[in-house]
Amino acid sequence: MLRVLCLLRPWRPLRARGCASDGAAGGSEIQVRALAGPDQGITEILMNRPSARNALGNVFVSELLETLAQLREDRQVRVLLFRSGVKGVFCAGADLKEREQMSEAEVGVFVQRLRGLMNDIAAFPAPTIAAMDGFALGGGLELALACDLRVAASSAVMGLIETTRGLLPGAGGTQRLPRCLGVALAKELIFTGRRLSGTEAHVLGLVNHAVAQNEEGDAAYQRARALAQEILPQAPIAVRLGKVAIDRGMEVRGFWVGTWNIPTRDRLEGMAAFREKRTPKFVGK
Repeated sequence: MLRVLCLLRPWRPLRARGCASDGAAGGSEIQVRALAGPDQGITEILMNRPSARNALGNVFVSELLETLAQLREDRQVRVLLFRSGVKGVFCAGADLKEREQMSEAEVGVFVQRLRGLMNDIAAFPAPTIAAMDGFALGGGLELALACDLRVAASSAVMGLIETTRGLLPGAGGTQRLPRCLGVALAKELIFTGRRLSGTEAHVLGLVNHAVAQNEEGDAAYQRARALAQEILPQAPIAVRLGKVAIDRGMEVRGFWVGTWNIPTRDRLEGMAAFREKRTPKFVGK
């Protein structure tokens, strides 16, 4: 097959940073690259926090929120693609080590910010694609669910695993997964915290495409970019289905997480078990 090579511009952060981070390029955990040549109009967001497997920490979330705010105003962005710079990982979910140090009030504020981030992705004015070349767990899968389209390596692992940590999916997963798979199956996956391979996720309809992983570890990205190339010449429109219903559901979920889950002993036990690398012992309180 003849492939047209796109011209790659360098990765760049979209803002100057005032605090430290472990990202590789310019000290930033979120970098952006606009493709050129025949792929002009495709913009890529690179998630690059290798020491924490792209966990959703405060700095990571802040940078991603600011990046989206700037890209939202850029009319040259016709397709937005999310990918990882950490091999074998898309996004490992919430930074539980960081969250364990937060007070209950701080946890509530941070979960609200996470919810706002996922809403910003879902409401982005151009089609969004998640390229899942590795683990997408908890908030990582919620991020992918907020995108319009998802492409996964067949070996990728994904799931809303919060219940195994004494938590609830608080960033939109309980609203978006049922709309993707149906209520009964979504409940089963959330209640059990089950992990799916990319192949299994494709069979269920959770991802649009599943592809065999390559030696470089970027097969999902390559397929996602090909999908973006298909979208590029079409009319510049992004259809948002069921947005009002999702927004209302998110309000209810926010109340539930804030008043029911955050102040529980089980949530604290889940955090402790994660830190101590043991099986949590939940008591239902």
